[in-house]
Amino acid sequence: MHIGVSAFLTEHSGEPGTIAQTAENLGFESFWVAEHLVIPASYTTYYPRSPDGKVPDFYAHLADPFVALAAAAQATSSIKLGTGICLLPERDTITTAKAVATLDLYSNGRVILGAGAGWFPEEAEIMGVNFKRRWTHLRESVEALRELWSTDESSYEGEFVKFPAVKLFPKPVQKPYPPILLGAHDPKYAVKRVAQYADGWCPGNLSPEQAAESIPEIKRLAREAGRDPDSLEFSTLLMAQGDGPTLDTMKAYEDAGLSRLVVLAWAAATGSGVEAVKSLAPIVERAQQV
Repeated sequence: MHIGVSAFLTEHSGEPGTIAQTAENLGFESFWVAEHLVIPASYTTYYPRSPDGKVPDFYAHLADPFVALAAAAQATSSIKLGTGICLLPERDTITTAKAVATLDLYSNGRVILGAGAGWFPEEAEIMGVNFKRRWTHLRESVEALRELWSTDESSYEGEFVKFPAVKLFPKPVQKPYPPILLGAHDPKYAVKRVAQYADGWCPGNLSPEQAAESIPEIKRLAREAGRDPDSLEFSTLLMAQGDGPTLDTMKAYEDAGLSRLVVLAWAAATGSGVEAVKSLAPIVERAQQV
């Protein structure tokens, strides 16, 4: 069982390279950075993960994930570098393709693109996204990214993403392209989307029971779509604080088909990212017994 660590990086967290280097030295398999480009000053959306329904203030302070991961790439040699998650509909697709490919080049093929459509209508509107159609926008973004990464002359014509024949280099080191893992949380809708166009799934707080039910369905749908179900990668982001998953829980996740658990270093948002990562080191040691 691989153990990754995710962080909400802000100006209080410290230097991303030092944090990622600490994670690598402690044996974490991957280092993930969260994204929100902008947070509206006023909104009516209820945020279910906070007691008062308000979006945490630190969301407005999050660093750009690709800048942070570039610093992490230069300070490390083997740990994988992931976005957890990148809100693709809110980003220009060509700009994102260039950033990911360049990061993959400079990290020698260590990038994982965790991608999602977003949950915050007011944020989406500010960024020019049709919230009700965001999943179509996301699918088009994924398809266009792969086209830009894998062909010398690339074009795409979708409802939301469209561009004529262009040349975009450098290409990613990973061939044909870096893996794109879908961060959709609700298994009811995620299974079909992952099966159709993602390289894997990394939702938040997926239980072993949900994984055991959903993963066979994803593989079945992928096979029906003409894709190789065995090529798909399954992870989950565990957002709860505390001691992390027990050994029995890790084994249950593995039995259900997951190969990676990503634990969240909550304290990095408001204090030392290095210390936040260090506090989770026992989870890595525990996973070695799985």
